[in-house]
Amino acid sequence: MGSTLRGPNGQSPSGRIPARAPERVWRADPSSGGLIVAENENTDSPVRTSRDDSVLREKLQSWLGIQLPADAAPEVSEISSPSESGMSSETLLFEATWKGKAGFREGGAFVGRMAPSQEDHPIFPAYDLEMQARVMRLAAKSGVPVPSVRWLELDENVLGAAFFIMDRIAGRVPADVPTYSIEGFVKDASPQERRRLQDNTVSSIAKIHAIDLEANDGSFLEFPVEGKTALARHVANQRAYYEWAIPDRPSPLIERAFEHLEESWPNETSRVVSWGDSRIGNVMYGNDGFEPVAILDWEMAGLGTRELDLGWLSFMHTFFQKLFEGMGMDGLPDFLRADDLAETYQKMSGHSVEDLRWYETYAALRHAIIMSRISDRMIHFGQAEPTEDPDDRIPHRATLEGMLDGSFWHD
Repeated sequence: MGSTLRGPNGQSPSGRIPARAPERVWRADPSSGGLIVAENENTDSPVRTSRDDSVLREKLQSWLGIQLPADAAPEVSEISSPSESGMSSETLLFEATWKGKAGFREGGAFVGRMAPSQEDHPIFPAYDLEMQARVMRLAAKSGVPVPSVRWLELDENVLGAAFFIMDRIAGRVPADVPTYSIEGFVKDASPQERRRLQDNTVSSIAKIHAIDLEANDGSFLEFPVEGKTALARHVANQRAYYEWAIPDRPSPLIERAFEHLEESWPNETSRVVSWGDSRIGNVMYGNDGFEPVAILDWEMAGLGTRELDLGWLSFMHTFFQKLFEGMGMDGLPDFLRADDLAETYQKMSGHSVEDLRWYETYAALRHAIIMSRISDRMIHFGQAEPTEDPDDRIPHRATLEGMLDGSFWHD
């Protein structure tokens, strides 16, 4: 669920602010692992795409015929999109077969990832699918479980956008709707099983961070902004994203959070490949256990510090947990706690974890920008009205405010 500013800026919608902002209803949605806003309970789900799957199928089948031997005669099944697919990019599910070398039909189940159309008012300004494919291939070389990337197509004329195709892997993913903290295999698991899932996830993150940047070229993961260190460039890129995402109605809370982070800058001890969207909703686990079989969604990948992924992993669970507690629900309060993640990571990697509270706050800031953009996107599609206070676009406003004034850490 993320992106770097590697492409042209887009335009954010402007809207008339009503004299009295309508009451907001927050409800769970997988878009970028967060929530969406609705004006009322009957508001439709956010519009995600304007493309026609039947047209995509015909074009994809023709394109596949060019990639394969001349007599392969590929056949592509009907294309579908997973109901839990978010708004950051488009996901295509399909099967394809073709004539193999021995004359028998071969093929399999595949997943396609496409950059969204600019007409769909995307969440991010650019979708560097080449970067995603390259980092997945790099991760695979280092023993990180990722789907095999079969093809990468950068010519937007083929399907209307760049795309890549990877193998579809069998497994189970912690759900966003209903959220895994409420029901599903994570909620149903014993505390010991959840701890095993947690530790296995941290192990996968440690493998990502162990990618040797001396032996492998990671320059394509650098953010194209000024900054003396990897973390400085990461934060500068987020500032650029914030300015692009919501230029018409800036957020005082987000701007205050940026100032707070600058004033309390952490001690940087590492420069590693950062997965970026490191939450368990982007991990596929085996159907019969709690071992990761695929690390998914590399849109937010880049170079940074080890703590970036740990802070995001912890905060994204905290995000839901605080919302559930506010509704009188238990959730999973002892799951993915920052101190547990840090201790496990240090044991597995041999590297210390420092200033994790700073990184949790940074994660809350980053997610606030995304949620503000999603809110404006719904306004663009007529699914919501602007709030009188721009900070009301942020569902975890109270959490971020508490992080800044210190009260959150003493709950």
